[in-house]
Parts: sequence; C-alpha cells; structure tokens
Amino acid sequence: MNAHPGPVPDLSGLTLAELASLSGGADFWSTKAVGEVPSLVLTDGPHGVRRQAGATDHLGLAESLPATCFPPAVGLAQSWDPDLVRRVGAALGTEAGALGVDVLLGPGINIKRDPRGGRNFEYYSEDPFLTGVLGGAWVTGLQGAGVGASLKHFAANNAEHDRMRSSSNVDPRTLREIYLRAFQKVVRTSAPWTVMCSYNRINGVYASEDHWLLTTVLREEWGFDGVVVSDWGAVRERSASVPAGLDLEMPGDGGASDARLVAAVEDGSCSPEDVRTAASRVAALAAKAAHARGERASRESGTHEVAAQDAEAHHTLAREVAARCVVLLRNEGGLLPLAPGSSVAVIGGFAQNPRYQGGGSSHVNPTRLDVPLEEIRALAGEGTVTFSHGYTEGEDGDAGLREQAVRDAENADAAVVFLGLAEHQESEGFDRDHIELPAEQLDLLAAVVGAQPRTVVVLSHGGVLRLAPVAELAPAILDGALLGQAGGGAIADVLFGRVNPSGRLAETVPVRLQDTPAYLNFPGENSAVLYGEGLYVGYRWYDARETEVAFPFGHGLSYTSFAYSDLRLEQDGTGVTASLTVTNTGDRAGREVVQFYVSKPDSAVSRAPRELKGFAGVTLEPGQSERVSVLLAREDLAYWEVRVDRWVVEGGEYTVSAGASSRDLRAEAAVTVEGDELRLPVTLDSTLGEVMADPRAAAVLGEALSSSPLASGDSSALGMDMVRMMASIPLGRLASFGPVGREELEALIARINQEA
Repeated sequence: MNAHPGPVPDLSGLTLAELASLSGGADFWSTKAVGEVPSLVLTDGPHGVRRQAGATDHLGLAESLPATCFPPAVGLAQSWDPDLVRRVGAALGTEAGALGVDVLLGPGINIKRDPRGGRNFEYYSEDPFLTGVLGGAWVTGLQGAGVGASLKHFAANNAEHDRMRSSSNVDPRTLREIYLRAFQKVVRTSAPWTVMCSYNRINGVYASEDHWLLTTVLREEWGFDGVVVSDWGAVRERSASVPAGLDLEMPGDGGASDARLVAAVEDGSCSPEDVRTAASRVAALAAKAAHARGERASRESGTHEVAAQDAEAHHTLAREVAARCVVLLRNEGGLLPLAPGSSVAVIGGFAQNPRYQGGGSSHVNPTRLDVPLEEIRALAGEGTVTFSHGYTEGEDGDAGLREQAVRDAENADAAVVFLGLAEHQESEGFDRDHIELPAEQLDLLAAVVGAQPRTVVVLSHGGVLRLAPVAELAPAILDGALLGQAGGGAIADVLFGRVNPSGRLAETVPVRLQDTPAYLNFPGENSAVLYGEGLYVGYRWYDARETEVAFPFGHGLSYTSFAYSDLRLEQDGTGVTASLTVTNTGDRAGREVVQFYVSKPDSAVSRAPRELKGFAGVTLEPGQSERVSVLLAREDLAYWEVRVDRWVVEGGEYTVSAGASSRDLRAEAAVTVEGDELRLPVTLDSTLGEVMADPRAAAVLGEALSSSPLASGDSSALGMDMVRMMASIPLGRLASFGPVGREELEALIARINQEA
C-alpha cells in the first residue's frame, strides 16, 4: 500500500507564527498539529522500530517498546537480495504502523569510505550501485505498508569524529559518482517520503543550509517532492536552513526556534514564501500519513492479536533473512557443514551472549533473542555440545578460561569459536582507531586450533576486521557481521547445513589498515576531512593499485559449486543486457549471486578498473542450469563530466565481466556503446589538441592556420615532437607565435563555436 496523498490541508488561514511552527518539531519524536494539519510521529530505525513510550533520547539509552530486530544494514547487505530486503521493509512497515509510527528513520545509505567509521554497521556497502539497489528495495517495502521512509544521512556523512561540524571536502565528480549516486537512485526509483540531511558540512557548507544540495540537486535535478527533515540537532539556525530547502527541524525545542524564524521573516532576512513552502510540504506529508493510518484502521481489528501473530511471523522471517546474510569466507577441506550427531566444542562468550546489533540511536528492544549455543544444541542431534567462555571482554587474558576451551576442543570432533567485537568497542558517536580483533581472542584461537585442527570461526562485528591472522589459523570462517535477533538460529542453520550459505561481502576486507584508501585522510582534523582518494573507494582502490586483499568485495563461498557459460551482451536504448547460463555443478542445492562488472580500459577520463553495474541471485538444484539476465542500465554507465556539469556516457568499447566476486571473474565479453554528444565551447584557454580532437572544429582551425609557419616545418632536427608539443598550447597563446593576432583568434573561435 503506497499511501494516497490524501486531501492537502488548507493553510490559507494560518498566521506566520503557525506556518513557522509547522517546520519545527513538537517534541522529540512528533510534529505539531496546527489547524487542519495533524501531528506526525517519526522514530528511529532502520533494522527495527525503536518506539519510545516513556523517556525519549537519540542515543538508545531509554527503553523502547519490543519490536523485531532484523539484521542491521551491515548484515542485510550481505544477502545481495533486493526482494528479501523489500520483505524486511514491508515487515518493518507493518510493525511501525501498529506502533503508531508514521515515518521510520531509515534507510542509512552512506558509503563506507573507511572501515573505522563508527556507524558503518548502519550502512550497506562501499559501493553506490549495491547500496542504491538495496536501499531502494527497503524503501519500497516500507512505504508499501503505508509508513514513510527517511533516506539518510544526506550527504557525505562518513565519520563520527567531530560529526556535527566537520566539513567533508570532496571534489564534484567524486561527490556525484560515489557519495550522491545511491541517494539519486533511491529518490528516483522509490520516492521516499522524506530525506534526512546530515550533521556535517560539505565543502564548508552545512548540509542543513546547502541550497545546492537540498534544492538544486535533490528537488530540481532528481525530482524529489517530499519533506527534507534534519538529523536530530543538525540545524544551527532555521532561518538559514528553510531558504536552503529544509522543511522540518527536529527535535522540537519548545518553540524557541519557531520564534526566531518568525523574527527573521519580520526583519527581512528570510522570505515568508520559503516558510510557507516548508509548511505546505510538512502539511502534505501529514495528510499522507493520516490517510495511511486511516486505511490501516479500517482493515485491522484485534490489534494485540495481530501484533502477536506478526511478532512470530517476523521472527521466522528474521531467521530466514539472517541465514541469507551469513558469508562463508573460508572452508578448507570441506569442514562445513558439520554432521549432526558429532560432538562440538562451542567456545566464546558471543555464543552465549550474542552480539547482534549496533549501539546508539538504532538500538532495538527485540521481541525475543535466539542464543547461538542453544540453537546449536537443538540441531546437534545426538551429538555432545560443550561450552566454554574462552576469553573475557577485558584487556587481559584469562589463562584458566583458555585452558578449559582447549581441553573441550581437544575432546570434540570439531570446535566452533565465536569471535568479534563487543558493543562498547564500536558504536555511533565515535570512530574506531583500528580494525583488530582483541589479542586475547587471537591467542585463544591459536591455542584451540593447535589442539583441534577442525576449528570453525564465527565472526560478529559491525565494522570490517583485519582477518589475515584468523584466515592463517582457521580452516573455516563464517562471517555473520550483525544478524539481528534471530542470528543465533541462522548461524546454527548454516553450521549444520540446513541452509547453504549464499551471502556475499558488501565491502572489501583489507590485509591491513594501512592499505585502505582513506588511511592518511581519516577522520580529519581541524573540523575538516579531505576525501583525497577521490573515486577510488573500496574495491576500486585495491583493484587500481593491484593491492592484495584478505577477502575481496563480493566474495562468498557455498557448500556446492557453480559454473558460468555463454555470456552474451545485447544493447538497446536502455542499456546493455548481459545474460549467461549458471549451472550447479555440486551435489547440494544452492544460491549463486552472479555479479556483473563493467570496465572501459581506453577511457578518456580516470576510471576504476571495474565497477559493479548489475547482479542477480539464482537458486539451483544439483545439475540444474538456468539463464540469468541483468540490465546494465545506460544511466549507470555514465560518469560525471565536470566540464559540463552533467552525466555523460562515453562512447566506445566496454568490457563486461561476470563473476562470483570482484576478483573471481569467470566470463568476459565486449560491447560497443554509442556515447552521448559532448561538445565543449572553445575559448582562448582551449588547447590546440582539444580543438583538433573535434573534426568539425579541426577543419575550421586547420583552414585558418594553413599558411602559418606552425603548420609546416621539420621539427626533427630540434629533437622534439612538434605535434605533441603544440597540442598543449592554448589558442590564446598563438598570438605570441604569429601571424594570427588576438582579434583574428577571437573571430576564429566565434566561427568554430557557431559552425561546430
């Protein structure tokens, strides 16, 4: 159910003060009811509904009503499954509506620029295409249930350090292609009801006061027609934000900000039309939400019974989703899946007290919680399952705990060691200083593997970890990231083969922190951070530098195997359709995620060696084959041309590679794409080379210079390539070489621009 807009309230009789009050919150989570405009309730998400019924806060401190805790974005992204993400969004919409929530604050789609980012667990990926597809699916699911989304945090909000002041200093092409591209995709494909502006500045301008960002780009270029809401506390002064395109400041402050906005209109520093525009957008959103509430009320009865049924169904969904999000990083010797009936030594505190979500404003009070240890015991059958803590969460190791774990491992058929980061080690509000696992955990792992070579590691974490030491020790590794309240059951399902893992990494795992793109430019200093790596974020960086990685973007193994064949490319006006045959060559049913990467080796502009432009999942029985087809949209092939300030598809030959990860490419084909016309006006600063590259302009210039000494003569005696040297000379400098004068040059340029 995409909510009908409903009748737009009449604002004609409202005073300036009443109009101003509509663009400010009533309290922490709601807006004001003014005249015909009803109040709205907004609350935190995105992986569960954090509805506070009593005390309110934005840090996850006060208690909230029980709600299903689905896998946070860091886990959800590893599904590489838009339909599954849409189903999660729909379930969240159902719960949010039942709890009286009109707008759920999500999804978070900022790019994971650096693995130390404190809120990386709330975001999907280092790649804007994957982020945009999954974020759009989440919005579609949520709003289909009649609850609005709030696309956040807009924009270039990639660190927690000094987050309310720091300026993200980024060049235009990088901003467009990496940090705005996912927002653009979601706005255009899924039409979120609201977009949340971020705390930070962008190239010196606060996002909440950035007219270019909130109006020129978001509304005029992308066609957004919803409400721009501030992050909680992101507005310095509403009289500067409303003219820029901000519609709603949150949270409410008792009316003080409303009064200052009225005063700004009265003294002429803010236009009354800007205030009315913001008020009308909030009123339209309130009407849409009220209409959705009415539709829910008309078809629902027995709210408590429905909620109880939803809780059970949604927990089942959460387990299905979590299992889809588990990534099998390593499985030497086919150690996994474990055989039911075998004895298993389960080691590590996270098996008993699971880490399943991040800390801060997105913290959800789950309806129930699956404990991995209990779920493993339930699936072990007749096998014996022992448990030992193995380590503490402190700085110093506990030799006694480690010795007990080693004894248990030695006496079992296999050991399953749970490692990861505790909630206090990564959270909203601060960035990490490193990406290391605690030394005590690594020491424990080494001791356990020494006693039991058949050791499986299960990882729980919100941010990327340095896994080289783990991969050197453990023959099998499951990466659960954060899996939500049903993660314990999902891990057991994968360990014992009830679910064949099909998750894929949504970010690169580096060999070491020093290899990461932003290592020298994170998190910044003096309230500014330079995005010095430019376009080369994530796998783009590692591929361009041919840097070894621990596990590449898109990586994930299976308990079966797949073969690719017969890659074909077909082109039309919408883009390039890539299709190939996938065959399950193993002995188990399984799901394969086919990834399509595009490259243009002879590009005239700087590009990454390859970029993800499409993907598709396919589930196959042993021996079964199926044709997989994906549209590589023409708009996704475009780059941002800074000289004309627009997207441009470069003409020529493109290479399309299909693979199981960014570094496991199994099929390749080429296609010639017709480019967009790119005509740059010729000026006195245009070089001879630039003009001669355009056949029509070259003809005009060649005719004018045919009698010039510059057009003849042998330069070989001078030991130089005259053509290459001349190519870099601006037209305006030709007057220095004669015989073409300045006025003649200007006339020539006018003729070129007119005829070309």
